[in-house]
Amino acid sequence: MPNEIVVAIIAFLGTTIGTGGGILASSKLTNYRISQLESKVDKHNTVIERTYILEEQMKVANHRINDLEKKEKH
Repeated sequence: MPNEIVVAIIAFLGTTIGTGGGILASSKLTNYRISQLESKVDKHNTVIERTYILEEQMKVANHRINDLEKKEKH
């Protein structure tokens, strides 16, 4: 087999392995970043749910205060 063909095959294999490795590394990094974003979104959603609950509790407390103030005036 001529040397040029051997060199071309070796170069092709090196390029293929290098490209495949780069794709795998990039894929792992993308998956890691997506999982980090998902955990941040979960934390954010928890804060939103807690805020909603606190708002409801504040409405109830304000309603009770208003009722007590009305009773005190009469």
